[in-house]
Amino acid sequence: MLRSAWARWALFAVAITLLNFGLTFDNLWPTLWIKPRAALSVELAALVAALAAAAWRFGPPSRRALAWLAGGFVVLVLTRYAEVMAREFYGRPINVWYDLPHVPRVIAMFADAAPTWLLAVTAAGVALGLLALFALVRWAWSRIAEALAAPAPRRVVALVALVACAACPFAPGWFTAPVTASYARQATLVTHALRGGASPLAPAAALGSDLARIAGADVFVIFVESYGATTYDRPEHAARLAASRSALAAAVTATGGEVVSAFVESPTFGGASWLAHASLLTGLDVRSGDAYNLLMTEKRDTLVQAFAREGYRTVALMPGLRRKWREGAAFYSFDEIYGAGRLDYRGPEFGWWRIPDQYALARLDEAEVARQPRRPLFVFFPTINSHAPFRPTPPYQPDWARLLSDRPFDADVERALAAQRTDWTNLEPAYAESIAYALGWLGGYLRERPEADAVLVVIGDHQPPVGVGGEQPSWEVPVHVIAKRRGVLDALVAGGFTRGLEPRRPAIGRMHELTPLVLWAFGSGSQPGVDVAGAGRRGQAGEPRTERRGL
Repeated sequence: MLRSAWARWALFAVAITLLNFGLTFDNLWPTLWIKPRAALSVELAALVAALAAAAWRFGPPSRRALAWLAGGFVVLVLTRYAEVMAREFYGRPINVWYDLPHVPRVIAMFADAAPTWLLAVTAAGVALGLLALFALVRWAWSRIAEALAAPAPRRVVALVALVACAACPFAPGWFTAPVTASYARQATLVTHALRGGASPLAPAAALGSDLARIAGADVFVIFVESYGATTYDRPEHAARLAASRSALAAAVTATGGEVVSAFVESPTFGGASWLAHASLLTGLDVRSGDAYNLLMTEKRDTLVQAFAREGYRTVALMPGLRRKWREGAAFYSFDEIYGAGRLDYRGPEFGWWRIPDQYALARLDEAEVARQPRRPLFVFFPTINSHAPFRPTPPYQPDWARLLSDRPFDADVERALAAQRTDWTNLEPAYAESIAYALGWLGGYLRERPEADAVLVVIGDHQPPVGVGGEQPSWEVPVHVIAKRRGVLDALVAGGFTRGLEPRRPAIGRMHELTPLVLWAFGSGSQPGVDVAGAGRRGQAGEPRTERRGL
């Protein structure tokens, strides 16, 4: 009997440790794996106390009751995993109302980038893992139920569990945040959305400028996907991109231009590029899906309309766009939108996104830039080839005219692409390769059009996910302005930019604060419409954007 009692307590200790780990683990950065954390789960304590009370009142739980308890606990474990990974990789908590509609597209993107056998193995592994997790959790709760069968152990366990619950408010450092709080937060978000609520936006502001300093030059606003400050901050990225940056700088100089650079803080991290696009194009700080959805229902002035008022033809070049983009016409009022269908790419496909960014620019050049006579162009170009998982990366084609043919690359390119398998455990080389590709075609296009009078605003939309960008990175992204208009560049330097391709800190402000500065630099005004130096200080001294509190 003594040995049996000791055995029950030993198994109880193992079971309670396993269950506590299931609600307190942390991310093993920079992977999708987890690691233990020295903390307690108040939810586990409450469940154990409730099980002890039920055993005292109704007797030992049935097998069915234990199965339901195990199933519910597995849901809590999976919720903990989702919350931990979202904060680690995207710097924000989950928003089911906002994030859930994007899940099918994300799954399709990764499915297209991975071989079929890997997808099958992954699906089977996930299914087996869930079954194993359920079996382990059910075993653990069965051992706890056995320990609670006798009155004396039940009283001891219940007392300890109740003391733990009572101690939680007074010793929060000992406990992790309750997983169930995530459900309360999601319910609040969904209720808020269903009632028509949304994040408040600033009052409408006019984005006026006479654009005198650019005087009819074409303007390209190029959002380079996932181009973050990590490409400067992390030595391994900076080393991999040094040659590409030197080549771009040489192309700028060879074509008679200059470049100035700065850091700005993006409104998003690791994804949701449209928040960055909207912030720059409207001059509003758009930091959530609710705010974006509300914005799209309003009438706001935008950079697109500001340029249209000054006689510009406004064009959206969007190689990643596969369906109708209602906001492009209804909200932004672009004159022309080049989505994937309109671009009519016939070469080999490059992953989920299919179309090389270089081809998209070459197609636009043929359709819009080369056409004469014409109005000056305002081009909005969100690139796509540096989107996670960053492969396959298209090869740079020095013959830009060939890009528009039915065979834009050599015959062996498809074999080379097949060899570019994504290494999910180490995405950093693929990331640097994709950014190098973007810098390469930028420099190549400058050399293709050495006579062009154009202003290129090249900016990152957000940092890459944490696994690529480093642990606890900032939300800052580089912005480069390439031009032959010295007055524009001098104005930007006065507003906080530095000459060359190497931005300096502090950041000049948040992304939406860049909008009035750019309009001022492009126009004939004498003062920018925002305190850029003050904005830069706020970006440095404010609360960090990557929050991990409560995990």
